[in-house]
Amino acid sequence: MGERTAPVVVTWYGRATGAWWALVPSPDGVRLVEAANPRELRTAIENPAAWPWPQRKFLPAASRR
Repeated sequence: MGERTAPVVVTWYGRATGAWWALVPSPDGVRLVEAANPRELRTAIENPAAWPWPQRKFLPAASRR
């Protein structure tokens, strides 16, 4: 049986912004999502491509060269 790994999601609360944030792996890089509360953040993590804000994607370092 092959080993399966879950993607790593990094989350944090921004004291300066008052928002919840996450870096979520996506097929074309890493998606930064912002949410007003933990429940919204979970929704954003479960479907980052459909999450409306912020509208910025980060490419892996190897893709930026």
